[in-house]
Amino acid sequence: MMRAPFRAPLEGLPARVTIYEVGPRDGLQNEDTVLPAATKAEFVARLARAGLTTIETTSFVHPKWVPQLADAEELLGRLDRVPGVRYPVLVPNERGLDRALALGVTDIAVFGSATESFARRNLNRSVEESMAMFAPVVERARAGGLDVRAYLSMCFGDPWEGPVPIEQVVRHGRRLLELGCTQLSLGDTIGVGTPGHVTALLRAFADAGVGPERLAVHFHDTYGQALANTLAALRAGVSVVDASAGGIGGCPYAESATGNLATEDLVWMLSGLGVETGVDLASLVETSAWLAGELGRPSPSRVVQALAAGPATTRAGAPEAGQAAGPPAERPSEPATGRPPGPPAPEQE
Repeated sequence: MMRAPFRAPLEGLPARVTIYEVGPRDGLQNEDTVLPAATKAEFVARLARAGLTTIETTSFVHPKWVPQLADAEELLGRLDRVPGVRYPVLVPNERGLDRALALGVTDIAVFGSATESFARRNLNRSVEESMAMFAPVVERARAGGLDVRAYLSMCFGDPWEGPVPIEQVVRHGRRLLELGCTQLSLGDTIGVGTPGHVTALLRAFADAGVGPERLAVHFHDTYGQALANTLAALRAGVSVVDASAGGIGGCPYAESATGNLATEDLVWMLSGLGVETGVDLASLVETSAWLAGELGRPSPSRVVQALAAGPATTRAGAPEAGQAAGPPAERPSEPATGRPPGPPAPEQE
């Protein structure tokens, strides 16, 4: 069994990619098995030991909507913070920001939608109303010296509205950046994007004055396109990629739909391309195999499946060039709050 990919760099790719690990938040929020805070803290610590330097840890939403993340304060209190590692959290509004600031959080994220339908179902607001809700959050956070990431969901397709016009995505994305957000993550929430679509969207952002240095990508693998879409984004100059350890975070509303791009699958591909990540694949696979045991189900990651049962793995990327080394339903696989799409809910904390 090969335990590291053959290394064959391609021209035109970033020398290094930052992996924005979302497993503890976006991954776990959709899991039926609610893990204790101590287990989540161990998960975060293992990810840091594996070399991940940005680990989105939790979300300050009302526990009624996301029981898995109801222990946000306890979890953050248990973290043994590693110098050089960022631990961003998702906040939906000013009350969430207050909770985050009280715990000394230094990085936050807000979560918007490129479509009216998903904004209504997930935030109980129109797109315009959600922008108004985010404005004071971003202003206060930036004034306090925090970095603020903006997620924009439904950038490629929406289960209620169908294909989403590129100019609509660019318009809403620019609004979030104009609020003061320091980074915009473009989400393929139902996993319908293709490399050509990714290229066209990133080109449209560039034409609108938003370069790849301000963008990140967040792909779901519902239709098996996540890695291909990531490669297209890298070719366009994007160097921040969201991923979830073990590929956790599948759609709870469509059993055949897979979830987030698995961090291990991403690291394997990047290592083979000669792109540095700073992540130790062996340690990461061990972490996801451990987490699968805690969750009581196998890891969806193909790389974890291939390597976890075999002999000890080696750091991916060690070999130099020349050395060995049925359609799913279109339903959202990444609700920002973890609340199932449906009738609007009361305002969340």
